[in-house]
Amino acid sequence: MPATHPSRTLYRIDECPDLMADGCVGNEHGNLVFLSIWARDTAVQEFLARLTLGRDAQGLDQFHIVTEQGGALPVFVGNVENLEKRITRAYRRTLFGALTNVWLFDRRAVTPDKANASALALLPRDSAHRHDRLWLLVRDTCPLPLLDHWRDIVLELLQAQSMLTRLPFALGPLEGHRLAIDVPALTQALGGLIRSNVLTTDAARYSVSSVLPLEAVA
Repeated sequence: MPATHPSRTLYRIDECPDLMADGCVGNEHGNLVFLSIWARDTAVQEFLARLTLGRDAQGLDQFHIVTEQGGALPVFVGNVENLEKRITRAYRRTLFGALTNVWLFDRRAVTPDKANASALALLPRDSAHRHDRLWLLVRDTCPLPLLDHWRDIVLELLQAQSMLTRLPFALGPLEGHRLAIDVPALTQALGGLIRSNVLTTDAARYSVSSVLPLEAVA
């Protein structure tokens, strides 16, 4: 886990007042994709334990992040088995003792689900290398052979067909993206672009900012 530090904005978790979050990403259904929290070790361990209890009396199958405006955003935990965690201890000499930073995240953000051609990406907000990172994710997840000079056209195609979407809920320094490839549909679309001579093996034909002629895949 890389060295981390709290962002300028910390968000209180309503159900766990001893925890503060400096980043959270959720999907279109409000399910947890990524969470970064800071607290003393005892508070962190209590929170993690309550997540495993789910709907039990002391369990948490959802929690609320309190925004700067005073609102409460619900975050649904979903299946805890699908979450991975990274823990690091930092800031040992504070008024509150040693602080622990925990990342909880959907494992598909680390390992693509190749069987279902789906994955998640967590990127720095407005990253200058977003397209490069997303393309690597597509290449690693997609079962179809893709040439690197097709990058801009294929990414635009995936976005146009809602196979690559930006997650709507993000607090803090990260943004989330979902890749869910409809392999038969993508196979058909790529075949049309190849037959139309839009996609070729000649890398010299492609500029960095290629624009996809959408009529070619209609």
